Amino acid sequence: MSVSINSNPMAITFTLGEIAAAVDARLIGDPATPVTGLQTLAAAGGSDVSFLANKRYRAELATTAAAAVLIEPAFVDECPVAALVTDTPYLAYARLTHRFEQRPAVAKGVHPTATVDPSAEVAADASIGPGVVIGAGVSIAAGVEIGPGCVIGDHSVIGEQTRLAARVTLYHAITLGRRNLIHSGVVIGADGFGFAPSPEGWQKIAQLGGVVTGDDVEIGANTTIDRGALEPTRIGNGVKIDNQVQIAHNCEIGDNSAIAGCAGIAGSTKIGQRCTIAGAAGIAGHLEIADDVHVSGMAMVTNSLNEKGIYSSGTGILPYQQWKRNVVRFRQLDKLAGRVAALEASAEKKQKG
Repeated sequence: MSVSINSNPMAITFTLGEIAAAVDARLIGDPATPVTGLQTLAAAGGSDVSFLANKRYRAELATTAAAAVLIEPAFVDECPVAALVTDTPYLAYARLTHRFEQRPAVAKGVHPTATVDPSAEVAADASIGPGVVIGAGVSIAAGVEIGPGCVIGDHSVIGEQTRLAARVTLYHAITLGRRNLIHSGVVIGADGFGFAPSPEGWQKIAQLGGVVTGDDVEIGANTTIDRGALEPTRIGNGVKIDNQVQIAHNCEIGDNSAIAGCAGIAGSTKIGQRCTIAGAAGIAGHLEIADDVHVSGMAMVTNSLNEKGIYSSGTGILPYQQWKRNVVRFRQLDKLAGRVAALEASAEKKQKG
C-alpha cells in the first residue's frame, strides 16, 4: 500500500493541469486528473506525482503506478502514465514540494511563557513561541517565527520572514538576514577557539566580533557557527549548510555555496561563491578557496585552492587486507623516492661520463 507524503484527512488536491502550470511543464495526459501527493516511482499510487531525475531509477519507471511523472523529453516514450515533460525534473519536483507542504500553523504574537526584554523590538506579526527568551536591544522584523525554547542574545537582529525552529541559540550581537531557516539545535555566535600560550597556560582571547548571515540562508540541525575575533564571521546570500557542520571564527562563506554534513572549516578561511563542500571534509585555517570549487567527501584541504574545479584527497575504501598492504607501501614512499633520485643521479652521471 503506498502512502503519499500528505496522506491525511486534510490532503491538498490539485489537478494535473494545475501542476503542469505551476512547474511550467508540458502535460501529456488528462489535465483534470486529481493529485493529492508526491512519491517515489516505486511507492507512488494513482493520486501521486512522481519524478525521474536519476537514471539509476529508470527501471522503476516501467512499473510505476503514479498518476503522472515529471520526466525529461528523452524518456517520455518509456513512461506508462501521464507525463509532465520538463528539461529539469528534479528542479520541478523541488518547486512542487512547496505546494504540498503542510507545516503546522504558528500563532502570531508572543506566547505567554516567553520572556521578552522591554527594550526589544518585536514586529506585531512575528510569532514568538513558548519558553523563548529575547534579550535587551533585540530587533525582530515582520513575519519572523521563533520556535519553542529559543534564546536570542542581546542586540541581535533577525530579518524579515526568517524562521527559527525549536531550541536555536543566538549569542549576543548576531545578525540574521531575511528568509533564513535555522533548524533545531543550531548555535550561532559562540566564542571562536582563540587562545594565546603563556607561562601559566592558555590565555583566552575575547571574541569581539559577531556573526552576520545574508538572505535566504539555511542552516541545518546542530550546526555551530562561531563569532569572529574582531570582525564578524560572514555567511553569504543563499548559502545552504547541512547538519552538524562547524564553521570557526572569522570564516567567510561566499554566496550560494553549499556545505554538507559534518564538514569542518577552521578559522579565517574564505570560501568563494557557488562552492560545494561535501560531507566530512576538513578545511584548515587561513586559506582561500576560489569561486566554483567542489571539495569531495572526507577531503582534507591544507592549502589554498586558487582555481575552480573538483578537488579530492585520501583513498577510497578497499578490502581490509589490501588496505593494510597499501598503508605499508605508503610509509615506504619517502624511502622509495630517495632511491629513485639516487638512481636518476647515477644514470645522469654515467651519461655525462
